[in-house]
Order: sequence, then C-alpha cells, then structure tokens
Amino acid sequence: MATLNPTRDVVFPVLLFLLLLLAFFYLSPRNQNFLRTTDSPFSTPPSDLQTTHPTVQTPSAAPLPSSSSDENVSTRGWVPSNSTGGASSTSASDDGSVSEEILKMSPEMQIEKGLAKARAAIREAIRSRNYTSEKEETFIPRGNVYRNPYAFHQSYIEMEKRFKIWTYTEGDLPLVHNGPVNSIYATEGQFMDELERGNSQLLARQPDHAHVFYIPISVFRIAQYIYSPPVNYSGNYLERLVTDYIHVIADKYPYWNRSTGADHFLVSCHDWAPGISTVHPDLYKNFIRVLCNANTSERFKPMRDISLPEVNIPRGKLGPPHLDKPPNHRHILAFFAGRESGYMRTLLFNSWRENDNEIQVYEHLPKNKSYSESMADSRFCLCPSGWEVASPRIVEAIAAGCVPVIISDYYVLPFSEVLDWSKFSIHVPSNKIPEIKRILKAVPISWYLKMQKRVRQLQRHFVINRPAKPYDLLNMVFHSIWLRRLNVRLPLLSS
Repeated sequence: MATLNPTRDVVFPVLLFLLLLLAFFYLSPRNQNFLRTTDSPFSTPPSDLQTTHPTVQTPSAAPLPSSSSDENVSTRGWVPSNSTGGASSTSASDDGSVSEEILKMSPEMQIEKGLAKARAAIREAIRSRNYTSEKEETFIPRGNVYRNPYAFHQSYIEMEKRFKIWTYTEGDLPLVHNGPVNSIYATEGQFMDELERGNSQLLARQPDHAHVFYIPISVFRIAQYIYSPPVNYSGNYLERLVTDYIHVIADKYPYWNRSTGADHFLVSCHDWAPGISTVHPDLYKNFIRVLCNANTSERFKPMRDISLPEVNIPRGKLGPPHLDKPPNHRHILAFFAGRESGYMRTLLFNSWRENDNEIQVYEHLPKNKSYSESMADSRFCLCPSGWEVASPRIVEAIAAGCVPVIISDYYVLPFSEVLDWSKFSIHVPSNKIPEIKRILKAVPISWYLKMQKRVRQLQRHFVINRPAKPYDLLNMVFHSIWLRRLNVRLPLLSS
C-alpha cells in the first residue's frame, strides 16, 4: 500500500488553488475587459512634444512618431512591441476572401484577429517606411506635418477595410438621433447625421460585428428642449438622461458590460457635455467622449477622449469659405474679430483691442472690413479660447490659409495623434498674450512660409463633406475613434 507524503499532499492542492485564483482574477472582465494591447503600434509617443499640443502617454491612441523632415520620418522614441505574437493573425486573406477557419470563429474572435492584422500592417509600414495599398489612392499623406505619414496612411487603410460602428436604435426624437447641422455646435449633428442616414461604409449590419458602439444622444438638443427657456446649468437632467440611456442599452445588450464602456462613445460639441461623467465617474471611466470642449483641466483625458474640431456652419453650407491667398498678398501680421467671451479674450482685448495696425484685434469689425477677407489677408490668425477652450477660428484660419495662433491653456488640439501642430501653428499661453507681436515678428520668414504651406496641405482634414470623403474632417474623427479601439483588447464573450 502506498504511503502518504504529507508535504506533497498539502502543498500541491494549495498551489493549485492559488493558481486557479490568480487565473480567475486575471481573466475576469473587471480586470481584462479594457486592457490596453501591448502589441499596439501606437504605444510609445515621442517625448519631446510641447504640453500645449498634448499627446497620449499610454498605449491608447498614442501619437504617431515625429518626422525629422518633410521627406524622412524618424521613429525615434516609438518602438512598437511584438510581445503578444498576434501580428501574424488574420481575419481575411490579402485578397479579401475569408477562410473557412475564420468563418468558424465567433464574431468577437474575428474582430480581434482583424485588429491583430491591422496592428501588424501598421508596424510593417513604420519599419519599411513604405506606402502600400490594395487600391489606387486619391491622397497619400506626406511630410512632417504628420507625426508618421507611413503609419497614418496604413492605419487609415486598415480603418477603411475593417472598422465597423453600431449605432444604437433606442430612443426617440428630438433628444436622440437628431443633432444640429448648423451653428457652432454643428460638428455634433453632422457626425450624427452621417451615421443615421445609413449610407456610411463604416456602419455595422449587426451589433456583433461592430468594433465600437455609438450613443446617439444630442447634448445640444437636451439643452434646447429640457433646459428651455435657458437657465443656469444644472447637470441633473442631462446626467440622468444619458445615464438612464446607458442603463437601457446595458440591460438589453451585452456590449457595455463586456467592456464597461471602453468601446462606446458619444459625440458632442456643447459646452455642457464634459459634465455628463461627473456624477458617476466609475460608470464612465472607460467611456470615449468625443468633445469640442477638450479641456484637460476639466477631466478630458487624451488617452481615452477625442478632441472634436469646432466648426461654425452657416445654413446651406458645410463650413467656412476657402479664400486662400499667396503669402506675398497677406499684408496683415495678425487678425482677430469676435466677442469678449471668457477671460482669454479679455486678456487679448486688454492688450490689443484696436490699438495696433499690425495686430488687428476687434470686438466689433468695422463695416468696411470683411471677416473672411481679413483672415485671407493675414499671415497669422489669432484663435483665442472663448467661454470654453475650443474655437471655430482654428478651422476658419486653416480654410483661409492663415497660420493659426492658438491662444489657450489646457486645450487638446484635434487629431493630435496624427498631426504635429507645432509644424503649422504657434501656441501662445495666456501669460504671453502681451508679447504676441514680439513672438510673431520673431518667426523667420522661411519658417512662416513652411508653416503656411503646411496649413494649405492639411486643409482637407478640416473640411466637412456629405457624404464624407477620404481623409476629410468626419473621416478623421472616425480615424481617431478607430485608434482608441485599435489599442484596446476586450474579453471574448464566446470561444
């Protein structure tokens, strides 16, 4: 008869129990559902960027590496990891056909396999410094206005090939499925309308096939109808409406609970939108907020949230006019016209309101001057924050071929994961406003000409088209959302 070994028979079950406990903790959705992928090609941002143009400091949507010149791209400080071994995984063959093995997988597995292949393709574009595409491209990003044009180009191709969005159908007009398509809040409504019309190639046919999920609530409509007549802001109604909507879709579908919101997003250009997540921060801690009011002093997190360009859209149009003039026809050093809204503009008016011929600052533009023409006649356009950090003047300046002067504190600039704003704009913090003239006059003419050329180069990224066109403003927003999803690994609901 075999003899018992007390040490072995006691220690082995204890070790087995500890291993099972550790595995349960690691694999539980609470600990794994929004893990950032370590094999992401968007993992390590450059370390020499200004805090004015914030960059993501975690694997989530980190910026592309800086270019060393207009022709050569440096991957300094940005080495993607291959630790997961997922680079060779594929959801489809290179010719677009889907293998029988892939078809047997669950939708979640197919999505993760596709994301692994996308990451590998982006890493390869960085390594080879090569532009590759399966179709003829109408536009290829080039030059150091992009942090890494090769990575951006490949990432955009992968987005067009794979990315799918599910728009929740729950909710009724006018608060849901209905956003403003004109005014300074119009980016919110134009984005919503692009998806709600059902023609976008990015729409998923079934929620199981979606990479991300859109909460189609309009904060502007809530402010318009629930807070009418206008009253001082009280977040109770707004926060309850959005939170109740999330509870509805979380009870009806498995997707929110699977990721605790890490693959869900809301788009808003209204000033009140950041306040949605203040009452229940745990509920929204992974939720992607696409906001015009991208203010890091108000809990905006670049690694998770997305800065939405603010565009003032007149009725019957899709944006500001393009009145581009060559540099030698621009006789005004710097220009601004607008109301005194917010402390940043008060500081600007205190220093420069109608007291300098070269720095032309107006609260009320003279009748003999055209706003758009004045921007087109200026080398630099002043873009101060108003009541909130965002300003439609940035898009207006770019449309006019005018180098933007960003006068703001705590503002995360749009598309800064891809665009290197230091190459085509100038930042002036609030404490340097009295020095604007000295700062702008110190810019060498050769550098100004490069910046102005780059502004014209990237105009397509700040134009709204309906339907959306490649690399335009709406598709750049989609790409920013794609980057967040590309860098998040979710647990699988089934094998």
